Amino acid sequence: MIYLDNAATTLQKPAEVKEAVIQAMNTLGNASRGAHPPALNALRTLMDARMELADFFGLQDPLRVIFTANATAALNLAIGSIRGHIVTSATDHNSVLRPVYRQGNYTVVPADEKGRIPLDQITAALRPDTEAVVMTHASNVTGNVFDIEAIGELCAARGVRLIVDASQSAGLLPIRMHKTISALCFTGHKSLYGPQGTGGLCLGEGFQPSSLLVGGSGHHTFDPRHPEELPDALEAGTQNVHGIAGLLAGVRYIRSTGLTTIYQQADALARTFAQAVVNLPKVTVYGDMQAPVRVPIVSLNIEGYDCAQGASLLYENYGICVRAGAHCSPLIHKKLDLDGSIRFSFSHFNTLAETERAIEAVQELAK
Repeated sequence: MIYLDNAATTLQKPAEVKEAVIQAMNTLGNASRGAHPPALNALRTLMDARMELADFFGLQDPLRVIFTANATAALNLAIGSIRGHIVTSATDHNSVLRPVYRQGNYTVVPADEKGRIPLDQITAALRPDTEAVVMTHASNVTGNVFDIEAIGELCAARGVRLIVDASQSAGLLPIRMHKTISALCFTGHKSLYGPQGTGGLCLGEGFQPSSLLVGGSGHHTFDPRHPEELPDALEAGTQNVHGIAGLLAGVRYIRSTGLTTIYQQADALARTFAQAVVNLPKVTVYGDMQAPVRVPIVSLNIEGYDCAQGASLLYENYGICVRAGAHCSPLIHKKLDLDGSIRFSFSHFNTLAETERAIEAVQELAK
């Protein structure tokens, strides 16, 4: 089997991640729910993970790292507290779009024919009542990367919050929150190599969303109100400490291996694949394939097959796992006049031989 669906979830995890989860399940209790070693060790694991992630993303205060089940939960937390006008983009995932739609007061910046979002279009969408720009760092369809530093500077100059969906970039591209990102939403199970059910929200200074959940915190039990101090204010209930132990191991693996090394390896495979198929007469590839920085995603369609048929044949005939459909990103598909696409997404755990086999498969289907 050749697994090229890493934008959905990374299947191949570092051995350290698996070992950390097993060790956690054997040794860790419930953080803040006891003074015995298993409970204290769980609390230490959570703090170690906060410190590691804060340093990884350039956040000064590790207590402003909030753990959630995934990026969707983090985005709902961050967006749910925005009461003013919101600017988002046509490249965004439903994890951004649906919470934004629910807030009701928004502008969607359109993409061009290659899925790009010019900065001046974002500038033009800002209004006096704009409270936040909510935008993906990298498209899960086209692989295009957006300049969150420039967008952050624009937002800071206008007194507007920037909420970033880093689902496709965390673990591949360097991200530094500085003072321009109000909320960085990430998931653990993609390129951070953590288990599913892990993710989080890094909060910049001056932004604390309202909690969606209240309940047990292990502190102030007789107070009818939920604690207001971070991280407890946004982490009601028992944390997924076993999964977070795996996430911590994943981040440490990235740092020991080298973020640049991991990115360059995956990027090289994706570009090798794209270059080999982009000019095939029956293949259409989507996105800006000439951009100097992309995430390792190549979405395409093959003439004569709908995307579901193409993906099924890739697995049935070649053992290649890819994703077919609209990838929870409807607006970019509407822009490109598509019902769906076949998405190949690469990890640094993939090999050149696997990539060459994927090229051969597309070439044969496109005959």
